Amino acid sequence: MSEPTEGQPSAYARIQSKTTLAEILETASEFERTARDFYRDLAPKVSKNIRWLVDELAQEEQRHYDLFMNLAKTPGLEDQLKEKVKTPPSNTRFSDHIHIPDLGEHPDDQSILQYAMGREKTAMEQYQSLAESAPEGPIRDLFVFLAKEEAEHKRELEKLYYEVVHSGGV
Repeated sequence: MSEPTEGQPSAYARIQSKTTLAEILETASEFERTARDFYRDLAPKVSKNIRWLVDELAQEEQRHYDLFMNLAKTPGLEDQLKEKVKTPPSNTRFSDHIHIPDLGEHPDDQSILQYAMGREKTAMEQYQSLAESAPEGPIRDLFVFLAKEEAEHKRELEKLYYEVVHSGGV
């Protein structure tokens, strides 16, 4: 076997750049679960101006978590879950968002919105990338759906952020 030349990844690097769909679903489930818990615990600490938003974000993250849990239980997906796919470039940022920040006892609206926008952007990029690399079927369909949903959430948060930060409030 010849040594890899510059610009060509080694076999080990190629193997390390792949992960199973089951592992991806596990990470994505944890991403959504930690977001749900974060927003749920944050709700009583935020101003009344955006408490509705934090409650809504917690509910959305719960729905996403439920989608992953239901998909993992779908009969006939065992073989597909063992398939290896390319690890998305955004995977590190996605995994980093499992560790939630401490915004303090009385976080300001701007900090909450900035965090939420960053989280939605990371999720959107991750799900888009996973949709591109996943084989056709229910797993890819879920990633496509979630990428579109996260993009919509991001747009809504950006609009609200503009209203809160640049227009003096909601």
